[in-house]
Amino acid sequence: MNVKLRLFLVVFFFAINGVFGQETLKVAVAGLNHDHVHLLFNLYKQKKVEILGIAEPNEKLIKRMKDRYNLPDNLFYKSLPELLKQVKPMAVLAYNSTAEHINVAEICMPLKIPVMVEKPLAINMQQAKRINQLAKENGTLFLTNYETTWYKSNQYVKSLVKKNEIGPITKMMVKDGHEGPKEIGCSDDFLNWLTDPVKNGGGALMDFGCYGANLMTWLKDGKKPIAVTAITKNRKPEIYPKVDDDATITLEYEDGAIGIIQASWCWPYSVKDLQVFGKKDQLHAVNGKTLLKYQSPTDSKQIPLTNPYYEDQLEYLTDVLAKKIQPDHDLSSLSNNIIVVEILEAAKKSAKEGKRIVL
Repeated sequence: MNVKLRLFLVVFFFAINGVFGQETLKVAVAGLNHDHVHLLFNLYKQKKVEILGIAEPNEKLIKRMKDRYNLPDNLFYKSLPELLKQVKPMAVLAYNSTAEHINVAEICMPLKIPVMVEKPLAINMQQAKRINQLAKENGTLFLTNYETTWYKSNQYVKSLVKKNEIGPITKMMVKDGHEGPKEIGCSDDFLNWLTDPVKNGGGALMDFGCYGANLMTWLKDGKKPIAVTAITKNRKPEIYPKVDDDATITLEYEDGAIGIIQASWCWPYSVKDLQVFGKKDQLHAVNGKTLLKYQSPTDSKQIPLTNPYYEDQLEYLTDVLAKKIQPDHDLSSLSNNIIVVEILEAAKKSAKEGKRIVL
């Protein structure tokens, strides 16, 4: 066998081993009353994840999911402790109310089982600090998933900021929201806690304000703002009588940068965009696939998104668990998301008291 052929076979072997040798992510699921769980089940149908069990007490919700996704009876358990006595997942994915994330942490962290919850991390700083304490004491990961983490446009914005392509950041603007969770057809099980001030910690401020706080903390390399000011509105009290449905949050940073978060259940359309202004240029991530660079209002160009990044949270989580990457200060990290909760808590206090809150 000649040297070139031998080298080719060695390279081919390692390439094949890398593609096919990686173990499928095996997870347990805590709760089903967060509509983002449908994204997980679609990945399950594509055999991109193996679900070992699901903890959910609501029989009607279980039946609906079983019928829709053809799930076997033996996947379901009444509680998370009961489930974790029977299976040994690589991680637990939580699709329950934000207020219940602390319960998942109390159960999983002592068992050294990594957890990923849907955004935001917690409803208040008391819960966020306890989750952080449990994660540190047990040396176990507790991550938070955001849809916008997997936007290649946002990842490219970060890389350009890091390269100083637009100069120092002077202002960040993040707009997130839609016509309203009821208006877009969210399930009753989801709405029951999403519009509850105790189970969700608020309304649109919590639901969509967290995206901007998450992205801005990341763009500022983990630095938290020095002050937070917020205004909330209840524009549709007949639909959302208990919580805010529109919020504007302003963040002030020590270096003079300003962050403006616009979170709403009252937009005439669904939107998740990010604008970053530097001293030289402006970047606008219009959506997950489109990034524009402006040098003036009439001088813009679309930037090709050639940067490789994870398609979804499962690809990312697989590499984190395999220790291929460290989530120290990224968008899913605990350090970032504790600051997110601190910002949201200050925003709620500011809106209630009508004053600027110094952190």
